[in-house]
Amino acid sequence: MKPFMDKDFMLTNDTAVRLYHEYSENLPIIDYHCHLVPQQIYEDKPFGNIAQIFLGGDHYKWRYMRSCGIDERYMTGDASDKEKFLAFCGCLQYAIGNPLYHWTHLELKRYFGIEEVVTDRTAEKIWEQANKVIEQTQMSPSKLINDSNVEVICTTDDPADSLEYHIAICEKGHINASVRPTYRPDFALNIDKETFVPYIKRLSAVVGYELTDFDTLLKALYERADFFNENGCRVSDHALDGAPFAMISEDELNAIYKKGAAGEAVSIDEAEAYKSSLLRKLAAKYHELGWAMQLHIGALRNNNSSMYKKLGADTGFDSINDYNIAEGLSKLLNSMNENGELPKTILYTLNPKDNYVLATMLGNFQSSECAGKIQFGSGWWFNDQRDGMTEQMKALGNLGALCKFVGMLTDSRSFLSYTRHEYFRRIMCNIVGTWVENGEFPQDYDTLGKIVSDISYNNAKKYFGF
Repeated sequence: MKPFMDKDFMLTNDTAVRLYHEYSENLPIIDYHCHLVPQQIYEDKPFGNIAQIFLGGDHYKWRYMRSCGIDERYMTGDASDKEKFLAFCGCLQYAIGNPLYHWTHLELKRYFGIEEVVTDRTAEKIWEQANKVIEQTQMSPSKLINDSNVEVICTTDDPADSLEYHIAICEKGHINASVRPTYRPDFALNIDKETFVPYIKRLSAVVGYELTDFDTLLKALYERADFFNENGCRVSDHALDGAPFAMISEDELNAIYKKGAAGEAVSIDEAEAYKSSLLRKLAAKYHELGWAMQLHIGALRNNNSSMYKKLGADTGFDSINDYNIAEGLSKLLNSMNENGELPKTILYTLNPKDNYVLATMLGNFQSSECAGKIQFGSGWWFNDQRDGMTEQMKALGNLGALCKFVGMLTDSRSFLSYTRHEYFRRIMCNIVGTWVENGEFPQDYDTLGKIVSDISYNNAKKYFGF
């Protein structure tokens, strides 16, 4: 029996062990999509205790604790930080099969030097040991980032954002990594949401003129894209419910925009037409700037209305939707490609039923403009665990060029989540090593080492132009 989480954790054969330790383990991290808060990175305040790092805003852990019957006061309520931490440890002890078990133990090992297995019996000791490390090292965002060999961080930012903290981070110079913004115009796209009118007013105030029609909206969004580009942005991001597509005239588009901006209800068809039209216009700008465009498809958000009213969004009440996306996505990408304005694009699905849809969609729009121009994004959200990542990479290997894959991202609000890159790299090396051990690919370490190091680091660096 293998020991629990030793140095060869997740590596089940000799080839995998060599690939990970010699070609992947020590490469820098390019975290091209995350939800870290730039203000927190800039202010760099030391953490008060381990619960603040482990449990603050981590809806993965909250969902698991709720499933174990833990009262809400131990997640988002008035329990003390220590009470919350002990409650988490007490139920994590039984989290067999859940990636939280591995993530948590990796975080304890890498950042706190703690080898203890988490149980309700060891929780108090871990609390004391971890807090001692936090106090002695003055553990802060900069220490966690700098100690994690991170080369690039791409946060997620609204076009109306001033980017003041990105600019300040660069001037302060306390972060070894390049901290870059990501352009995410979801509020401008979601004309069917109650947030649309307030957002139009906010964006108008930022650019200094009224957004009276679709053309002025587009002018504002293009200006902000140029501003983001000047401040290091190289990637955009869009959260799409499904894959909207419709072709309408400029007059019809303008009429829908004016209707939404006036606070009038728009129909489902009108919203779809507006969203696909704006996406095409934005894609043209991204192509001009040389950016990559990320499309995150398939979330069903805020399912629990009572908890949404109480806690707001992103608190652990989202799940997977089951849209039919193939035809709409094909038409959307084709409409961008017809005018030579399809940017580098990364497609993510939250529903693994669409793995083969996306893995085959890539081949329709690849070009010599860039190796792997259209990417199948890593297992996302509910899929960033061993089975989800394995199935994503196998689908890409079966149907595309796995060797050109841009690899892992944290997609996280936690400063401890860089261990997910380690987790991914171990899983990826084990997949490749298993194929070799089974006689399905030659044991040529020059070739294998390049494949593994490219997926771990080199491909992302080249693809995004960092």
